[in-house]
Amino acid sequence: MAMTPKERIISAMKLEELDRPPVAIFTQAATVSQMDKVGAAWPEAHKKAELMAKLGTAQADMFGFECVRAPFCLTAEAERLGCRVQVEKKDAAPMIKEHPFHFDPMSGEYDDPAALMSPDEFVKGGRPAEAIKAIGLMKKSHGENFAVVAGNTGPFTLAGHMINTENMVFGMMMAPEEVSKWVAAVNPIVKAYTQALSDAGADAIQMSEPSASTDMLAPDMFEGASGTYVRESLAKVKDAFSVLHICGDTYPILDGMISTGVTGLSIEEKVDPFKAAEKVAKRAALVGNVGSVKPLFQGTPEEVKAAAINSAKAGFSVISSGCGVATATTDANMQAMVDAVKGFKH
Repeated sequence: MAMTPKERIISAMKLEELDRPPVAIFTQAATVSQMDKVGAAWPEAHKKAELMAKLGTAQADMFGFECVRAPFCLTAEAERLGCRVQVEKKDAAPMIKEHPFHFDPMSGEYDDPAALMSPDEFVKGGRPAEAIKAIGLMKKSHGENFAVVAGNTGPFTLAGHMINTENMVFGMMMAPEEVSKWVAAVNPIVKAYTQALSDAGADAIQMSEPSASTDMLAPDMFEGASGTYVRESLAKVKDAFSVLHICGDTYPILDGMISTGVTGLSIEEKVDPFKAAEKVAKRAALVGNVGSVKPLFQGTPEEVKAAAINSAKAGFSVISSGCGVATATTDANMQAMVDAVKGFKH
């Protein structure tokens, strides 16, 4: 009897042997073409649960990907906590325009994170509440046959949104204890939101922690900056798989990512898929790592197929884009990724 897409993803996350891996975009998957075809577009789909759910299910409905996924950016939590965010464009992600708290390693002046709202209050309003509602709608419409993936923002990244990421990275070298105060303060909020998304019906939570990339921090900083907090807020989620996404070359921190206890690691094409699979050695499910810029956005369908097959041959558990999909990515390239993986046999 044929597996449903949801069953295939659940088996893959459990590291069970399959005839082929599932193909499912765990990162941001919305494109302008999808927005036009399903009648749900940014910026409104960032703000209203019904539109968010409609666009979040488009990857499955239009192309045959094996999950549905929402929301579409990493600014909802920051906006809820007081950041000024520009949410105005159809073809570009929202942007943080102003950080609400003062954090200056040069002068030694730091605001106290005690001013943050409580986790219980956080999940009841703003765009996070709409995302929680959207996950419930997607569970109802697609949850029987498709895996429901919810995305949120990691603690180190969210702390940076509060106090300015550049200042925070300087702070890691000049006043690490002040940085730790902020990450520790936002982490209960991250944990509550993660659990609320699971409780709403998500089968997997894919947390993006781009500020913990080796592009920003030395590999030996990962545990203190992010890992110790992800271990508490993401890995301990109940009734959902946990997937940690970090951009850039994560090869030097793969062991650290695994040590957080998450179910899966979502990684970019900057890591050779065969080397990643060898190092991870089935200690976690690997999700990725078809390049979201090249080949998905800038390449041909043939190049997309080749990259998807390469990740499948390497032994990735779920074939996904390496990072968020560009909104101008073509239907042909999205479809090529699905067709390549569904035609693949180990």
